[in-house]
Formats: sequence, C-alpha cells, structure tokens
Amino acid sequence: MILKRLFLAFFILLFMLPQINFAQTSGITGDWYGTLDVQGVMQLRIVFHIAEKNGQLTSTLDSPDQSANSLPVAETKFEAPELTLSMPMLQAIYKGTVNGDFTELTGTFSQGGMDMPLTMGREAIGKAEVNRPQEPKPPFPYYEEEVTFENANAGLTLAGTLTLPQKEGQFPVVVLVSGSGPQNRNEELFGHKPFLVLADYLVRQGIGVLRFDDRGVGQSTGDFGAATSEDFVTDALAAVGYLKTRPEVNPRQIGITGHSEGGLIAPMAAAQSDDVAFIVLLAGPGVVGKDLLLKQISLIALANGENEDAVEKQATYSSEIFDIICLISDTSDMRTILMEVMKRQFSELPEEDKKAIGDADGYIKNQLAKIMTPWFRFFLCYDPAPALEQVTCPVLALNGEKDLQVDPAQNLGGIEAALKKAGNSNFKVKKLEGLNHLFQTCEAGTPSEYGQIEETFSPVALKEVSDWILSILK
Repeated sequence: MILKRLFLAFFILLFMLPQINFAQTSGITGDWYGTLDVQGVMQLRIVFHIAEKNGQLTSTLDSPDQSANSLPVAETKFEAPELTLSMPMLQAIYKGTVNGDFTELTGTFSQGGMDMPLTMGREAIGKAEVNRPQEPKPPFPYYEEEVTFENANAGLTLAGTLTLPQKEGQFPVVVLVSGSGPQNRNEELFGHKPFLVLADYLVRQGIGVLRFDDRGVGQSTGDFGAATSEDFVTDALAAVGYLKTRPEVNPRQIGITGHSEGGLIAPMAAAQSDDVAFIVLLAGPGVVGKDLLLKQISLIALANGENEDAVEKQATYSSEIFDIICLISDTSDMRTILMEVMKRQFSELPEEDKKAIGDADGYIKNQLAKIMTPWFRFFLCYDPAPALEQVTCPVLALNGEKDLQVDPAQNLGGIEAALKKAGNSNFKVKKLEGLNHLFQTCEAGTPSEYGQIEETFSPVALKEVSDWILSILK
C-alpha cells in the first residue's frame, strides 16, 4: 500500500524526572512491548529488541499483527533518560523516556505524518481478536506448497506459497506483488490479509497463485530498506522465472497482479519480459509519483475534515519539496537545499504551529530522513507512462471509486492513455463503485476505515479479477 506521507507538525512532551544514575546503557537493553493506537481505529502490537555489543546499541522492530519481524532500526540512540529509535525504511521514529528502574518507556511513535503515543513495557502483549470472515481456513480443496526461489542477480532468496487447483496438471498462474512498505506474502495490514483472500478465491476458479514475502521480510532474505521499485521488479521477474521451471505451470499463461506500488511494478516487468502473459493492476499508479502523492495528501486531508486553505498551503509546501527532490540528483546538494527550504517554510508557519512543533531543527531532520530514502526518491519522480507504453500483453486496471490514495480519475486515465499510445487493444479499465484503496466496501474511503471494516476484499472485485483472467486465457 502507498502510505500517506504528510509533512505535518509534531511535538514530543518533555518530562522532568528525578535525578537517576544512567551511567550504564545495559538497563535499556532487552525486549520492550507496547500497543500502537492507529488513529483510534486499530491496535498494532509493537516490539523493540535492543541489544548492546562492544558499547554500541542496536535494535530491531517486530509488528506481530502484520507478521513483520526483525525490521532494522537504523539508529539506536540512548542519552539518559531519552531513547531514540530511527527507522527510515519505515519512515518512522520513536522517542521515549525511560523510568528509573527501566520498566517503562513513555513516548511517541511518528510515521507518515502521524504522531501516536506509545508506552512500552517489559511484559509481552497477547494478540487482540478481530473478525475477518473472508479469511480462509484449512482444510483447503486445492494444493498448497511452501517454496523458495532465487533472485540470482540480487543475491537473495525469496520465500512464498504456491497454490494450485490440483497437485497434478498444468495451470495458469498469477504472481501477486504487494504495495509499498515491507509486506509479507499475504500483504498483511490493518488486521487484513488481502493476498490470502485473493489467492484462495483465484485458485478455486482454476487459477494458480504464487505469493511471496518481500525481500528482507518474513522468510525472504535481502535488504528491503535499500531497495527501490526497480529492484522489486527483479524480484517479480524472478518469481516468473521460477514458475517456468515448474511442470504444473503453463509457461505461456503466467501473469502478474500488483496492488498499489505492485501496480507500478507489474507494467515495468511486462515491458522487460515476454514471459509475462498478462497483468492486473489493482489501484496502480498512472501518473508521476509526486502528482499522485499531492492528490493523495489533499484528498485524505479534506476527507478528514481539514480546512481547505490549510490543505492548499500544505500542497504548496509539499510540491516545492517534491520538485527539488526530482530536479537535483546529488544527495548532498539536495539535503542542503531542502534544509534551507524547510527552514523557510517553518518560519512562515503560524505561531501556534511553531509552538506545537517545538524543536524546528529536530523536526526538519526527521522529515529529511523520511523523504530522502532511495525508495521514496525513486517513487516520487518515476513516471509509469513509458513502461505502460511498452506493454502489449492483456491488461486489467481496476480502482475503487472511493480510493483516496490512488485517485481513480487521475490514475485510470493515465493508464488508459498510455496503453492506447502503446497500440494495446486488449485492455480493460474500470472503476468499482463504493470501494476503497484496499478494495473494501466502505463509507468514506479514508485509511482510518481500513481496520474497522470486516470485509477484506470485495466479492465484486474478486469476481472482476477472476472473470477477466479466465476470459483472456480462453
């Protein structure tokens, strides 16, 4: 899923604590457990594992409810009594204050423009029960196999699940490619497993599915944080290459279905390889990343009740930042210019906003860490049109009518125009009424609804995908 990246003010409350002896850092090490309240609509368990070696602190992050484990923390900084954990891969930072006996951390977890209180303790927290009626339960009436395959050029191993209608035979198979952020093979997020539901539905219609953990996630090796969409294309093509080695797979009927950023990756893969027989774009980008994000920022802010003037000002500031990132290639020069621009933007804020932010230098440093990652810079400046203009295989492009993250009018129009320019006559572009970015039946389409909705994947959307794939394979 393409995440919100709003440049909003945040502040950290500073606590006046009694004098404590923090001569040693060993007290901060070990496991810390907490529950993140995401906009009041979803509870996510968070675990930090902090270790010390040769006087240096290192950390990893687990998000058990998203089946994401051992995510790297780039910097672990402890200056008594303050702990700072920086995670640019997730565009996140945690700042907490530890108590005297090292049993509680009180602080703030910031990610994607959201600042969420997060108190951490030493006791493990059990999983909260959520109702997901579409989630399939075994025994399954089809064949399922855990598999691994190599991306030799990248030097990594990807792990996933192959589902086939039967163990014996030869079947069409589709590779599922997830949206942005580190995702497991089920694209697990907000308590939902969209790819598990999609795979179960397709295989019951006679279409095999290969879904896999992103590099560096789950059982897959590699460094997710160092990768861009171009790297993920090589992972998708490695999956296609693996399927060609399987006798149960029809080598002329291997397709790719990508959701959100996966809908960017699928056309890139199809443009590079004739082995891709068809692609399905679920909420796939059809315009340059910065244009998509500017629209996303405005739509979500307005849907959340933000003032129109404030939203327009925010879009102006973000556009200035985005243009600099796409115009300047040298990262050192880029950082210098961005810092000056962001300082100027800060100086223009109303006094109440400046007060809320507090430490301007710290705020700007945090924002720079979010926007200068290789992935973000690539996505922001990438235009999907040239790749789409080289795609000659059949294409299905779907968007939810209430998708606020990948606006259907903006992006379906871009996809259709590029495919027409390619001379591709075998494509279908469709907007599905009442569905959001995750293809759930929804009210407003805001991300805050995702975890509240019991439905994981609209039956209408599932049928649309399956019927189209079967129709082009006849």
